[in-house]
Amino acid sequence: MSEGTMMQDAVVIERTFNATIDFVWRLWTEAAQFQKWYGPQGATIPVAHMDVRVGGKRLICMEMRRGERTMKMWFTGEYREVVPPTRLVYTDSLADEQGNVLSPAAMGMPVGTPETTEVIVVLAALGERTKMVLTHVGVSADSGGAGGWQMAFDKLDALIAA
Repeated sequence: MSEGTMMQDAVVIERTFNATIDFVWRLWTEAAQFQKWYGPQGATIPVAHMDVRVGGKRLICMEMRRGERTMKMWFTGEYREVVPPTRLVYTDSLADEQGNVLSPAAMGMPVGTPETTEVIVVLAALGERTKMVLTHVGVSADSGGAGGWQMAFDKLDALIAA
């Protein structure tokens, strides 16, 4: 994606967490930890396959209950950069449960929704605290995706506090 596209269509969130950089890195890179906080309020992550190495694949299932109905959304991607404990870059696409990329249009998403987005996580140690800057390229800053990330990071804060 071009730099111009990144500036126009990206969610950028900066947060500081009351945890060491190594702990925050593990929350992003260890499946069992990632499952505890990822997704918006009310979502659970019953499946998180994460081969965190350059070229490694990821397959995530997000489950949300609406009354008696359960909706599952699958996401797949590939790790592009893994620089412990400061930088993580991966692609993200809607998928089926086998990890096959699905067209956003086929999933009822608005016209122009990209098939693949990119998530960039940059961590910086601030003593016993960690500054995180997340950039999700290809997701509009005024989209539901932006709100979902904020809710996920609220869950991450609560996990750290517990």
